[in-house]
Amino acid sequence: MTANCSFPPNDPPSPCIGVCVIHPQTQLCEGCSRTLDEIAAWWDYTPNQKRRVIEQLETRLTQMMSGAFFD
Repeated sequence: MTANCSFPPNDPPSPCIGVCVIHPQTQLCEGCSRTLDEIAAWWDYTPNQKRRVIEQLETRLTQMMSGAFFD
């Protein structure tokens, strides 16, 4: 018997890329740009909560690349 792990069809996938290192200054994962709280709660988030996090990731990455997190 196989486990049936079904997710809602509109459930966004995790942005994790397997580079799980928390940057000491930004406190964001260097692989996916999520906070530790977001990573820990990901599987409990609703699809809308996941989409909101994903929408923030590009902004965070831009800020990290521009040095805005380090000012």
